[in-house]
Amino acid sequence: MKRLRLPLFFFICVMSGMFGSPQHTHADAASDVQTQIDANQQQINSLESDIAALQRQLDAVGAKKNTLQSTIRSLSLSQQQLAAQIKVTQNKIASANLEIQKLTLSIGDKESAIATDQDAIAKQLRSITESEQVPLVAQLISAGTLGDAWQTADQAIQFNQALGNNISDLRATRTALATNRDQVTAAKASLLALQQAITLQKRSVDASKAAQQQLLTQTKNQESNYQQIIAQKQASEKSFESELVNLQSQLNLIVHPGLLPKVGTGILSWPFSTAFMFNCSQRKNIFGNLFCITQYFGNTPFATANPQIYSGHGHDGIDIAAPIGTPVHAALAGTVLATGNTDLVHDSRGHQCYSFGKWVMLIHGNGINTMYAHLSEIDVSKGQSVVTGQVLGLSGMTGYATGPHLHFGVYASEGTEIMTLRQFRGATIGCADATMPVATLTAYLNPLSYL
Repeated sequence: MKRLRLPLFFFICVMSGMFGSPQHTHADAASDVQTQIDANQQQINSLESDIAALQRQLDAVGAKKNTLQSTIRSLSLSQQQLAAQIKVTQNKIASANLEIQKLTLSIGDKESAIATDQDAIAKQLRSITESEQVPLVAQLISAGTLGDAWQTADQAIQFNQALGNNISDLRATRTALATNRDQVTAAKASLLALQQAITLQKRSVDASKAAQQQLLTQTKNQESNYQQIIAQKQASEKSFESELVNLQSQLNLIVHPGLLPKVGTGILSWPFSTAFMFNCSQRKNIFGNLFCITQYFGNTPFATANPQIYSGHGHDGIDIAAPIGTPVHAALAGTVLATGNTDLVHDSRGHQCYSFGKWVMLIHGNGINTMYAHLSEIDVSKGQSVVTGQVLGLSGMTGYATGPHLHFGVYASEGTEIMTLRQFRGATIGCADATMPVATLTAYLNPLSYL
């Protein structure tokens, strides 16, 4: 009977030793990868500190009088900030790749452990089948003493427990493996988002540089020329608004309030990224609000003090300060009703039509349209379907804008048309041939009612 007990004891020892702890064949490599990830994070922290310092300089420049020097300085600081943000994104991309590498090493370890455990269990079970010719019941009956029989039964129980534990370990390893693979999938999705972000950031730098170069070309780097352009914008806007308010008052469009979304439901998202809006919330002392709003809707102090600009009926949207090249997002899913660029149109004196500049209007199917104006670039086209948060273009200072910002408007759909002043009643001055959204006065809605 001693011969029969030895294999069982041997199997228990082998099984316990073989499956006692998981194998980590790439532990050193994974540690090296983690060290690189930590180093990248330190660089990111340093760069983010630099970005914050540049933002403080931008805020200080923005608080000064609008001069050519301050505008050029602001554009230069924005470019430095964007360059730092690109470096942050590049470090995040490198870290994402390293994280995928680390997870891949972990997956390799777990797959090896599973294969080894499965092979060992199968081998030992085959050994049992081949060497244990006498059934356990027969061993117990033929045992020389009660002690021998007890020991034989106890060894069998221990073997079964060890086998059960190893099967449980295998299941746990498989679960961990699945988790690692899910993490790799998530890391790759993050990597794709970062790659898209860096493409946008590089475009932002290009847009800022183009605006700076255009400004220097127009002004020949002379302050007097810059102030003349500002004055020309104001005069052109006055002429345009005079024509527009006449058109608005004659539009035979009726707005039914009952068809509009309920106020305060928050159906619209802010037209910028979450990160941008968080940055605004940290700068309340600069703007006096949490949203970087520089001009509110309606009869604001600025609109009241400048009736020649706002036609006496107040500001028809909200202005949100944003550096040139900031991605502008759709506030709600919808369809691109139209796009345009009023800067391409000139009046009879050869002056540009300083109105919305580059603009996009979406129609949302719930009774409202949203308007995005003064863009530097447009990324969508008429008839295109968009989802909430999709990038529509980049912010700028085209049209009547003496500083970089987004004009965000909300209109009642049934009170809005896309047309030119000439199409409506043969206007020949101002922006007669500029295509743009035109609405009856009651169709202008306060964006803050829906954000």
